[in-house]
Amino acid sequence: MEVLPYAFSVCRVSDETKVDWTQPFCFAAKTDREFSLVCLTEYVPEETLEREDGWRAFRVAGTLEFSLIGILSRISDVLAEAGVGIFAVSTYQTDYILIKENQLEKGLDALRKAGYMID
Repeated sequence: MEVLPYAFSVCRVSDETKVDWTQPFCFAAKTDREFSLVCLTEYVPEETLEREDGWRAFRVAGTLEFSLIGILSRISDVLAEAGVGIFAVSTYQTDYILIKENQLEKGLDALRKAGYMID
């Protein structure tokens, strides 16, 4: 796993045209009830309905094929057993796990003890 050196925010926005889609990390989800955005804290749109700062992220290294089963489940189980909450985001090729900054070391220690290699 690779720890990313950035501060992230999770927020709800009302106007997706205000999102800077050129930023290096920008995860969005839209449903019939909301538009959610995970992005670098420095790129959070000025007008948000709600936001929570203070997240850090790591990604599962390598490309994950759709046939691979249970990777995110095992990681989240280890973190849950350590009392660390997560916010997970998946892309076509890999998974990203966000942990609150104040729990990052606790979460990484738990993953290391479970045998995960952390860069």
